[in-house]
Amino acid sequence: MGLTMAELAKMIDHTLLKAFISNEDLKKHCEDAIKYGFKTVAINNAQVSFCKKILEGTDILCDAAVGFPLGQSTIETKVFETKDVIEKGAKEVDYVINIVELKNRNFSYIEDEMERIVDVCNREGIVSKVIFETCYLTDDEKRKLCEIALKVRPTFIKTSTGFGTGGATINDVKLMKECVGDNIKIKASGGIRNIDDALSMIAAGASRLGTSQGVKIIEEYKERLNK
Repeated sequence: MGLTMAELAKMIDHTLLKAFISNEDLKKHCEDAIKYGFKTVAINNAQVSFCKKILEGTDILCDAAVGFPLGQSTIETKVFETKDVIEKGAKEVDYVINIVELKNRNFSYIEDEMERIVDVCNREGIVSKVIFETCYLTDDEKRKLCEIALKVRPTFIKTSTGFGTGGATINDVKLMKECVGDNIKIKASGGIRNIDDALSMIAAGASRLGTSQGVKIIEEYKERLNK
C-alpha cells in the first residue's frame, strides 16, 4: 500500500472511551499518542480539558464523543454537547445518530439532527463524524444514511462506536464508500485490533481508523516494514 509509519499513525484516532479509567490512564494515553504521532485521542467529553493540557504544543487533537454510545439524547442535548466540547478544546467531534428514529423511518429527524450538529462544527472549523452503528442497521438503512450525509456533508461517516454488538466490517466500509465516493471520508471503528485489520479497512475505503490498539498496530507495521 506504500504507507509510511507516520502516514498510518496520522490515520488513527487513539481511542480510550472506557468509564472506569483514571487520570494516569489518560495521561499515558496522551503520551502514547504524542510518541506515535496519532491524529487524535478519542475520549469522552469530561476528559477533553484534561487531555488538551497534556497535548498542548503538539499536533495531536482531542476528538470528543457526542451522544455516546447509544445516540438517544435529544437533538438539543447533542447540539449543546457539541458546542460545549468545542469550547473545552475538542477539534473533532464524533456523534451517534438516533437509531430509534432511523428505525422509525423518520428521515427528516435524522437529517435535521445531522444538519444542526455539522453546522456547529463547520462554523467552528471542527471536523465532524457521523456514527451509523452499522451492526444494528440493514444495508438499505446504511444507504439511506449515506444519502442524507451526501446532502449535509459531514467530514466523515463512521461505522461504529465499538460499544455495539459488532464493529467495522470490510463490507460496510465498501458499501459506504460506494455510496459516497470521495465526497465524504469514511472512518472505520470497532474491532480493529491488528495491522491486517487496519490495512484491510484502508484498502476497503477508510481514511481514518478508530482503535484502542493503535500502539500495537504501529509496532506490527514497523516490524513488517523492517523485514
